[in-house]
Amino acid sequence: MSNTLFRTKNIEQSIRDTEEPEHALRKSLSALDLTVFGVGVIIGTGIFVLTGTAAKNTAGPAVSLSFVVAGIVCALAALCYAEFASTVPVAGSAYTFSYASLGEFPAWIIGWDLVLELALGTAVVAVGWSGYIHSLLDNAGWHLPAALSGRDSASGFGFDILAAALVLVLTAILVVGMKLSARVTTVIVAIKVAVVLVVIIAGAFFIHGGNYDPFVPPEQPVEAGGSLKAPLIQLIFGWAPSNFGVMGIFTAASVVFFAFIGFDVVATAAEETRVPQRDVPRGIIGSLIICTTLYVAVSIVVTGMQKYTKLSIDAPLADAFKATGHPWFAGLISFGAAVGLTTVCMILLLGQARVFFAMSRDGLLPRFFSHTHPRFRTPYRPTILLGVIIAVVAGFTSLSELAELVNIGTLFAFIVVAISVVILRRTRPDLERSFRTPLVPVVPIISVLASLWLMLNLPAETWLRFAIWMVIGFAVYFLYGRTHSRLARGEERAAAKG
Repeated sequence: MSNTLFRTKNIEQSIRDTEEPEHALRKSLSALDLTVFGVGVIIGTGIFVLTGTAAKNTAGPAVSLSFVVAGIVCALAALCYAEFASTVPVAGSAYTFSYASLGEFPAWIIGWDLVLELALGTAVVAVGWSGYIHSLLDNAGWHLPAALSGRDSASGFGFDILAAALVLVLTAILVVGMKLSARVTTVIVAIKVAVVLVVIIAGAFFIHGGNYDPFVPPEQPVEAGGSLKAPLIQLIFGWAPSNFGVMGIFTAASVVFFAFIGFDVVATAAEETRVPQRDVPRGIIGSLIICTTLYVAVSIVVTGMQKYTKLSIDAPLADAFKATGHPWFAGLISFGAAVGLTTVCMILLLGQARVFFAMSRDGLLPRFFSHTHPRFRTPYRPTILLGVIIAVVAGFTSLSELAELVNIGTLFAFIVVAISVVILRRTRPDLERSFRTPLVPVVPIISVLASLWLMLNLPAETWLRFAIWMVIGFAVYFLYGRTHSRLARGEERAAAKG
């Protein structure tokens, strides 16, 4: 039993699978395309919202250091992702990496986790995008019927037509081809980065040095409690993270970490990259450096424009400009946020379809979904299936309470990839690695500890929901995946011949 659970997929076989005509993806992406994808998925609502929440409640002006801490945690993981993606340039990201090192059952767990993370992330972002568009339409005097704007209080029925429509349109773009997706993303990313730069440059003229005093506010310990909404570390060890003070910087890092979600999606496009050994590491690390720099700059500007105690939770940047007597920038920021969320939604959907495609190609999910489009060479079947499901979920559901599941899913993937790097270095030292994670095993171990620290700072109820999803995944694997995987079928054929 244990032998079947931890059977690994040969890396050479994984690469050969990508060359089968009916299961092959078109290689059309460059390092620039991947960097644009990374920036496109990282810069979203987080840069416009989380700064205010973390500064006002947890870190004060030192929230800029919280972004640095979160960026370092992601950078440690990025180094591990870069080695794997350049060594095993196969769709599936952490799922594929763990299949080659940890075994089939751990690979299934991480793949199942990624399906939840990326699907939920896509739906959450689509609902957020809809909110910004509703705001812009309302400002223009255009109002959608209540029943098509979400929850209709009169009848109890509501469908967010804008969120659903966004997902369906992006699904169509992804089916047509990766190069078209890259071109659309490039245009949109250019627009939203321009908006962010305008905000940084304009806001710099309204900074008042007194707003940075104190840069690290005095520590205010959080009282311990037994609620599931409390961080898990508080329930287990009785230790409550601090608001403000030096420890407040690290507590805030677990909040702003959501702003970095998505850089790992770049690794899912490795199979569609022309020179993955060179371009995937550049795309992952380059996009992370760009976004961390922008995040730190925005946080410094907004806390300098307005005292952290007065920052808005819902729209800190927009309200900071209003407080300085420049409300025009509020509309620009809303426009930039709406544009930014479009690419976030598309790239999360892209990543999920690739993970689903890779799992079906391995037989852990029905092989029906492993066929690529005869003309566009895209995984159109899982893309359409997931696009429709997510459109329905986004249309009918407000997912704000579940957003933290995206955080825990991503951090779990970080831990698995870091461990996999160490294992594969020992089991397959002969593999050609065009990019090597430095200081192995020190860097992967630090990555695991840093990710685990942020996970422990998430609410206990998030862990409970995550555990429920994993239990469902176990059932699906043992009822279907374990006996239908290509490795299982290969073993059956070998036994029959023997």
